[in-house]
Amino acid sequence: MAHGEQYVVMVNDELQYATVPASWPTPRGWRAVGLTGTAQECASRVDALWTDMRPLSLRRAMADDTPAQEGR
Repeated sequence: MAHGEQYVVMVNDELQYATVPASWPTPRGWRAVGLTGTAQECASRVDALWTDMRPLSLRRAMADDTPAQEGR
């Protein structure tokens, strides 16, 4: 990691977060969430945003299955 290099926080459609160097092209399927800063600043923001590590599709599937399981 180069000293002073800027990073950007990214998120994908599954609400998974990542930090990448700001100089990199945006990976397919990802979008910036509006924070650019040091690696530590971006990592701290990801820690605050990404509170559930499960992909969004899994969370939805589990939520859809909850009433069926409660009735068993």
